[in-house]
Amino acid sequence: MRHSPGFLKLVEDAKTRVREISVPEYLEWQDSGRQHMLVDTREESEWNAGRIPGAIHLSKGVIERDIERLIPDPGTTLVLYCGGGYRSALAADNLQRMGYTNCLSLAGGWRDWVERGLPVEK
Repeated sequence: MRHSPGFLKLVEDAKTRVREISVPEYLEWQDSGRQHMLVDTREESEWNAGRIPGAIHLSKGVIERDIERLIPDPGTTLVLYCGGGYRSALAADNLQRMGYTNCLSLAGGWRDWVERGLPVEK
């Protein structure tokens, strides 16, 4: 997908405040049993088409509204992903502003996960 310059500028700004984690780093987290919540921030149609196993769904459109009800502890480690790592960076930035202290964005997102041939749920 080709993104507009304004959107890319917004994402780049958010990424100055958000820690990204690569897919290989995330896989090491999984293997080590590190406690976290994996959050899919894509749209419902994307979620329904397939997702990373173990993820919960809180789309970019509702995550700020619903996060405190679903994950009330602001110290919970959250790994957010979207299609390519842009929407998840924006969502992580907003969650940090809300007081969540351990928000990470999965660099490359769903696309990188699938390109690596990793397991998916439907």
